[in-house]
Amino acid sequence: MTQPATAEGLLAWMPGRGLIAGLAADTQLLVADSWLVRDGQVRGLDRHRERFLRACGDCGGPSPDQLDEFWRDMTAALPRTGSWFPRVELVAGSLQLRLLLRYAPPISPEVRVWAAGQPDPRTVPRRKGPDLDVLARVRQRARGQDAEEAVLIAPSGLVLEGATSSVLWWEDDTLCLPPQQLPILAGVTTGLIQERAVHTGIRMAHRERTLEQLAGREVWLVNALHGIRPVIGWEGRPMEAGQDLFAKEWRDWLDGLMEPLPAA
Repeated sequence: MTQPATAEGLLAWMPGRGLIAGLAADTQLLVADSWLVRDGQVRGLDRHRERFLRACGDCGGPSPDQLDEFWRDMTAALPRTGSWFPRVELVAGSLQLRLLLRYAPPISPEVRVWAAGQPDPRTVPRRKGPDLDVLARVRQRARGQDAEEAVLIAPSGLVLEGATSSVLWWEDDTLCLPPQQLPILAGVTTGLIQERAVHTGIRMAHRERTLEQLAGREVWLVNALHGIRPVIGWEGRPMEAGQDLFAKEWRDWLDGLMEPLPAA
């Protein structure tokens, strides 16, 4: 039986043998997914599983039975103490399944964003994995501008998403997102937020907006690691951040969705 891990590292999965250290080659990612684990609790793990398995199927990855077996072994190996940011991977060529165990970086309740309007560099925008390296370079450039994140824009100038986050914003009492036909990743945390909006009667709308049209609005960057981060500053152009009116209530709600991992 697989036991919870206690250290960082890259583990390769072998059918019938489970996760094994020292066998993973550094190869291009076809699919990846990651989430926060805090003292054995996680949010939306079933949704991450669905997204990862569906993407693996789209790539002609391992069989559904093998994916199910990998997911069981991976879940059992997740640490039950401390803060972690594990990543599951499917690599090109060998179609090897892997688990990258990483300590979680500090969680931030707010974010400063490089607002230069980074042209979208992704080759497969609707699948997480192939473009992680190029997106890391975008974030590195943002850090050089005293920001933690950057916003990707379409050739038309429309806002798509952050380098590692979905972008949501408020227009009066309406929660807004980019239109679904734009090349954006289906965010797990964004899906949870949308469900809560439906259940609580919050108006939602998919709207085309440029960066300039987000000036003065309450804008959130949303992902599985940090949850909901209101934008407190825009760097690189004269834009004012809007007042944070809704974020705290929604952050408290999102934190309450953490639930224990299945028994190891």
